[in-house]
Amino acid sequence: MADSQWPNLYIVGAVKSGTTSLYAYLKNHPEIFFPEMKEPHFFTHPKPSAEQRHYIRYTATEREYLRLYARAGHYRYRGDASPSYLWAPHAAAEIARYSPHAQILIILRDPVERAYSQYLMDFNEGVIDLPFWDALQRDWQRPDKGWGVSQLYVELGLYSEQIARYFRSFGRDRVQVMLLEHLHTQPLQVLRKISAALQIDPSPFRKVNLQVAHNHYAQPRGNWARRLAAHPVSRTIGEKFFPSQWGEYIWRQIFLRPQKKPLMDPHAKEWLMTIYEPELLRLEELLGRPLPELRRSWSTCSVQSSLAVTAS
Repeated sequence: MADSQWPNLYIVGAVKSGTTSLYAYLKNHPEIFFPEMKEPHFFTHPKPSAEQRHYIRYTATEREYLRLYARAGHYRYRGDASPSYLWAPHAAAEIARYSPHAQILIILRDPVERAYSQYLMDFNEGVIDLPFWDALQRDWQRPDKGWGVSQLYVELGLYSEQIARYFRSFGRDRVQVMLLEHLHTQPLQVLRKISAALQIDPSPFRKVNLQVAHNHYAQPRGNWARRLAAHPVSRTIGEKFFPSQWGEYIWRQIFLRPQKKPLMDPHAKEWLMTIYEPELLRLEELLGRPLPELRRSWSTCSVQSSLAVTAS
């Protein structure tokens, strides 16, 4: 298959670190095409477990994947925003095999906050009913791991080797590493840097509403909403009859309510910090710069999460 038919711009992660916002911003640029299916997960090749199959959407075949880009002929860049690609051990090398000149965008977040944000999403969608500490331990200790099999709460935040794989496959000049905190506080500057790397005009980004919150935290209106979100029938109906942006809008407007994010269990937080401190030291060495933004939450005090109560 010709290189020109494959995507040549990849937002590869990390999960719950701003990939949706980055996708939404870049999708507005006239030189960049993204399909409506934000996360094809093609190069991850998921093999979801039976209990998680209805949670995972992905393209399984080359024909199905390339069909997403059938209307992308005149665009300079064809994008894929699948956050699983950062974690998937084989994804970087496989993407390079099909699209060796691709540009790679990686966005990172404080790994402790990232794990907790993923857990809150899973809890709110009825994927899991355990308190955070119990969910972490069960997932960490289970022998079977994989996208659509386990939650990978810890593994998805082990950034250093994941990024090193992309450096090896594409070279540092084709891999841009950015931070969620910067995307929140100075989005236009981040988009200008991306524009420079992609050699595209940055001016269209001045017309984009950069204040819109994507995937902001909200709580279900009750356990009935969580049960509905988790049910295979409702998930199937939503995927078949509603475009992804409509389904997200309906879910947020009808089934969720704005709520302050519950504080993290301090025991879980300390355990995660112990795991991630040596990991972040390796990452700082790899990138050649300090990364205090990735320890943003570490010095703050927390109290026991209330999710153990709301789960009952």
